[in-house]
Amino acid sequence: MTESKKGFYGLGIAPGILEVLAKLRFEIPTPIQEQAIPIGIEGKDVMGIAQTGTGKTLAYGIPLIQRILGSGNLGFVIAPTRELALQINEALVKIGAPLGLKTATLIGGEAISRQLYDLRRHPQIIIGTPGRILDHLKQKTVSLGKVGVLVLDEADRMLDMGFAPQLKQILAVIPHNRQTMLFSATMPEQIIKIARDYLKLPIRVEIARSGTAAKNVSQEVFFVAQEDKARLLEKVLQQYPGSVLIFSRTKHGARKIASLARNLGHAAAEIHSNRSLNQRREALGGFKTGKYRILVATDIASRGIDVNNIELVINYDLPENVEDYVHRIGRTGRAGSSGHAISFARPNQKRDIRTIEGLIRATLPVSKLPILPAPHGLHSITNTPRKSERFSSRAGDRPHGRFERGRSRFKSRGKRQRFSR
Repeated sequence: MTESKKGFYGLGIAPGILEVLAKLRFEIPTPIQEQAIPIGIEGKDVMGIAQTGTGKTLAYGIPLIQRILGSGNLGFVIAPTRELALQINEALVKIGAPLGLKTATLIGGEAISRQLYDLRRHPQIIIGTPGRILDHLKQKTVSLGKVGVLVLDEADRMLDMGFAPQLKQILAVIPHNRQTMLFSATMPEQIIKIARDYLKLPIRVEIARSGTAAKNVSQEVFFVAQEDKARLLEKVLQQYPGSVLIFSRTKHGARKIASLARNLGHAAAEIHSNRSLNQRREALGGFKTGKYRILVATDIASRGIDVNNIELVINYDLPENVEDYVHRIGRTGRAGSSGHAISFARPNQKRDIRTIEGLIRATLPVSKLPILPAPHGLHSITNTPRKSERFSSRAGDRPHGRFERGRSRFKSRGKRQRFSR
C-alpha cells in the first residue's frame, strides 16, 4: 500500500483517533504530519520546522492527545498569541472531544472566571499564552506539576515578541521528565539554544528551510510614495474581488486603512492590540464567513490564523521583521490553493526589498504603477514613517525586554523609534 493510499494508517495512531480523523475527512497527512506524528507518539522530543499552512497543529496535536489520554498526565501547549491559542484549542477539541478530552484555554483579554471554571473541570490539556499562564501560576490557580507533554508552538514568534523571560519562568516549574515538542516556522540561533536547554536529544523534522516562502503564492512589489498608497490600494481592491488580508505596521495605520476600505464601499474589519478579544474574534469569524471581505491587521495576525481561501495579501507597509514577510504572505495559497501577495514599498526601501529577497532566495517582480484613481477626499491615511523609523525592533504588541532576533532583523538607520501596532 502506498503512502498516499494508507493516509494516517501506519503512523502509530490509535484506532479511536483514526476513526475521528476519518469522520472529519482528514485523509492524507501533510509532510510535517507524516514525519512528526510517529516520533511524537513514540514519546521522543521533536523539533519541527515547517512554513505556515502545513498542518503543524495536528502534527503535534495527534501525538499529544494520544499520549495524554493514555497516560493520565497533563498536556500543556504554550502559544504566542490569543488567536493562535484559540485556534489550537479548536483543533484539539475536534479530535479529542469525541474521546472524552477536556481542555482549558488561558489567554489574556478574557474573564478569568471562565478560565477558573474550565480549570475546575480538570482538563487533560491546557493551552495558554505566556502572560496569562504566569498570572495563573502567581495566583496558584493552575498547577503544572503533572505536565507529561509540553508543546512550544510558534516558538520563534514567542521569542520575537519578547517572551523569553516568561518562558524561562514557566519552564522552571514544569517537570524535567517530560516529552517536549517544539514547532517553529524558522530556526534562528535562539531557537537552537532553547532546543539545547529544554529538549532531550530531539529529532529534527524540517519540511522547508527557514525563510521558504509558500510555493503557491505569486508575489509582486509596487514602489509607491507613501501619500499615494491609499489610491493604489483603491485600484488593487478594484482588480481583486475576493477576500483580502492587509497588513499594516501600526495599529493606528490598521484602523485608518480599515476606515478607508469601508469608505470605498468594502466590508472591512481590523485586528490589533487595541481591539478586545471579543472584537478580534468577531473580526476573524466575520472574515472567515464572508461578512467582511477585507481584514486589516498588524503582525499579531501574521501567523497562526487558520483562514483558508484568502485570495490576496497586501503588505501596505513592509514588516519590521524580515521573517514576518514569509508569514504574512503564507496566509494565502494554503492547503494547496494558489494565492497572490502584493507589497507596497516606498522608493527609499529598495534596500529592504533586497533583504527580503535574500531571505527567500528569490527576486520579487517589480510592477509598474497603474494609473491611480483621482483623489476624492477619502485618501486620508498619513501613516508616514519618519526617516529613522526603519524596521524598528520594538512594537506595541510586544512586552518590554523582548528577545533580540540578531541577524534576521532589519537594521535601523539612526536612532530607533518606538512603534505601536
